[in-house]
Amino acid sequence: MVRLFAFPNIITMESITLYFREGSSDKVYSASIDPKDGGHVVNFAYGRRGSTLTTGTKTQAPVDYQTAKSIFDKLVREKTAKGYTPGEDGTRYQHTEKAARATGIQCQLLNPVIEERVEDLIHDREHWMQEKMDGRRLLLQKEGSLITGINRLGLGVSIPKTIADSASRYRHDFLIDGEAVGDTLHVFDLLFIAGEDLRTRAFATRYFRLRDMLDAFDHPYLHLVPSYCFPEKKEWFHRFKEAGKEGVVFKDVEAPYTAGRPSSGGTQLKHKFHETASFIVTKLNDKRSVSLMLWENGKVRPAGNVTIPPNHDIPKPGEVVECRYLYAFKESGSIYQPVFLGRRDDIFHEECTTSQLKYKSEPMKLAA
Repeated sequence: MVRLFAFPNIITMESITLYFREGSSDKVYSASIDPKDGGHVVNFAYGRRGSTLTTGTKTQAPVDYQTAKSIFDKLVREKTAKGYTPGEDGTRYQHTEKAARATGIQCQLLNPVIEERVEDLIHDREHWMQEKMDGRRLLLQKEGSLITGINRLGLGVSIPKTIADSASRYRHDFLIDGEAVGDTLHVFDLLFIAGEDLRTRAFATRYFRLRDMLDAFDHPYLHLVPSYCFPEKKEWFHRFKEAGKEGVVFKDVEAPYTAGRPSSGGTQLKHKFHETASFIVTKLNDKRSVSLMLWENGKVRPAGNVTIPPNHDIPKPGEVVECRYLYAFKESGSIYQPVFLGRRDDIFHEECTTSQLKYKSEPMKLAA
């Protein structure tokens, strides 16, 4: 809720408490404008609901009320855009401008696997492997004649007619998870079918049910993503790498489908052959180039420039873009040999951090 307090000198203090619930995650975020030393500061607190909250401030020194109000409003917008809501039940996007698009359905997000563990995952029997497609995450829901596309934020989005027409050919309701590339959805998981929720079932069970479902009707623009187990995983891993594919995903065959992203590790892990990251555009340069930035410990870190190809519109400052790169320099933060892949309207600014980067040390400079 938002509370307003009147003071004799007509200074107004505002505060808000927001909630976020997803899977086992149940978080709270509070922010307030508080008077201090004749000015105002913006304070915040966050953490798991019912626990001791971590506190901080967005203003290291008091500022005038209008500046504090601007900082406070920006903070609230960022949190509600991420799914936090004033509603204590924690329903994402409730009481926000995105409420009409909120589906209440969240996808499972993956952490990268550490390099040292890749070889073990290739050779074990507990994980299957799927190709990681170079597209946009898209869940597809069929309810009667209604076909709904859902992005990684849980919001309803428009989908190509080819995908919608293919989905409408199946006689039962379903919810599938996949990666949209052009006018095709590459499907890798089945969450719900004909009244049965499969999310608590093992991945192996869900995958075989998905295969059976897709075998039962004609769907030219829904493609099953094959799963590979031991010992064929190794051969296909090298095939994908040599063919320049984006990467692979390793999935625990016994694990249920769990919405959200675990704080570390997880039952589904991704491994990219090419380094990619999401950046915030800071300014437009000459010759179709834009400057990039990332966050590092709450501070802005320049990340170099990238040229925008002629077949893409030039993104505006403040927009999030995806780039492929060879590596990043730790000292300067710049990415080497960047390639622009496109805008990302499903990535938050807070996710654009230096933790995404793979670094290479710069050569030592000789003393003068």
